[in-house]
Amino acid sequence: MLAHPARAVGAIVTRELRRYLSQRARFLAALVRPLIWLLVFAAGFRAALGLSIIAPYQTYITYETYILPGLCGMILLFSGMQSSLSLVHDRESGAMRLLLTAPLPRWFLLGAKLLAGAVVGLVQVAAFLLIAALYGIKLTWIGVISALPALILCALMLCALGLLLSARVRQLENFAGVMNFVIFPMFFLSTALYPLWKMQESSEFLAWLCRVNPFTHAVELIRFALYGQLNLPALGWTVLALIVFFGLAVWGYEPARSRVSR
Repeated sequence: MLAHPARAVGAIVTRELRRYLSQRARFLAALVRPLIWLLVFAAGFRAALGLSIIAPYQTYITYETYILPGLCGMILLFSGMQSSLSLVHDRESGAMRLLLTAPLPRWFLLGAKLLAGAVVGLVQVAAFLLIAALYGIKLTWIGVISALPALILCALMLCALGLLLSARVRQLENFAGVMNFVIFPMFFLSTALYPLWKMQESSEFLAWLCRVNPFTHAVELIRFALYGQLNLPALGWTVLALIVFFGLAVWGYEPARSRVSR
């Protein structure tokens, strides 16, 4: 009874992985962006901000180590948007319509696409962490393993956001602007590059935007998990964002909603 759904999930995930691995330029682009932040911009930010960060785990860390979770979140954020771009392309080519006519619940098929996008993002994060370790960023196997559930949850949440966007955007040419409108505010209005107290020194309003940004909670969940700690508020907000984004995406992909949108 469970063999058919399992085969469907396996086929969808395998298809996305094969398509991603065949696009070498996409793989390199996904790594170059965070590596530039890690290798180049980190030195400038550290000098400009003068950060002496005492993290919640009460240990001194370098600025490169501080922004590492944020860069992992950046990879997952861009990967989620890229997966939604592929969904829009599949819908234009008719592949998405064929998928959604399969004899399985619509939410299950969309959940399989969500899982496939998350797997692709996790592959990119694994390659980035390997390069960061070779660069000299101190990582422990225990920290990486403890961060894996947080990375999976954050990947699902951000892919659910991409799935929601793909339900609303109908044409590929309109998607680039939407991606920029979502990616850059989410990334810069978060704790990916600097602590919340640093933002609060500049503006209370910007600090409030950082607090309500789901990407902030995703980054903090990863940051705590890398040191073997569980940030319960960040976990709760990330799970809530995943449920809301996925629920709205399923609602947006209902046939009746699609006809009304057109």
